[in-house]
Amino acid sequence: MELIRELIDWYMQNIGYLTVFLLMMIEGSFIPMPSELVIPPAAFLAAKGELNFVMVVVVGTAGALTGALINYALSYTLGRKVIYMLADTKLAHLILIDREKVIKAEEFFNRNGKSATFIGRLVPAVRQLISIPAGLSKMKLPTFILWTTLGAGIWNIVLALLGYFFYSQKELLEKYFHEITIGVLILGGLFVLWLIIKAVRKRRA
Repeated sequence: MELIRELIDWYMQNIGYLTVFLLMMIEGSFIPMPSELVIPPAAFLAAKGELNFVMVVVVGTAGALTGALINYALSYTLGRKVIYMLADTKLAHLILIDREKVIKAEEFFNRNGKSATFIGRLVPAVRQLISIPAGLSKMKLPTFILWTTLGAGIWNIVLALLGYFFYSQKELLEKYFHEITIGVLILGGLFVLWLIIKAVRKRRA
């Protein structure tokens, strides 16, 4: 547990605006990087006076938009056939992307139209891939930027407020650090187990 505390301390000591931007850019692209691990800690530091709350939201949103634009540009340029071919590769599966997820993202986009890039930014299971069908459908860039920025901005504000709340409960968090850490490890282990079981079932099918 001491190692985990040291890792958390190191992470908190190295969070800055550039870090937030880069991690959120990764979160907005193909590579899975939960924004829940980026914005709340940065907002926690903002509550301490080490960062600025508004800047955390702005920089985080800019990073998310940049990552989304990468997905959009690749999909727009490569086209559906190549994107689905890439989704079938081992590398894609390694970063938790497969054909089924791309299909679901396209179906979500088709159901919700242009606003899907806004709604999708608020849905964890869709957020990472919603830019792909937008690029495949040749959605107009200004429209894509508008909806993506609004969706990412709202989500980042929610997460930032959550980080502020955590700061108000810092004494409670420190008191129950051990129990919280165990809970997070258990949840993480169950998530990994679920991914393994899901992968095994797909192979058998």
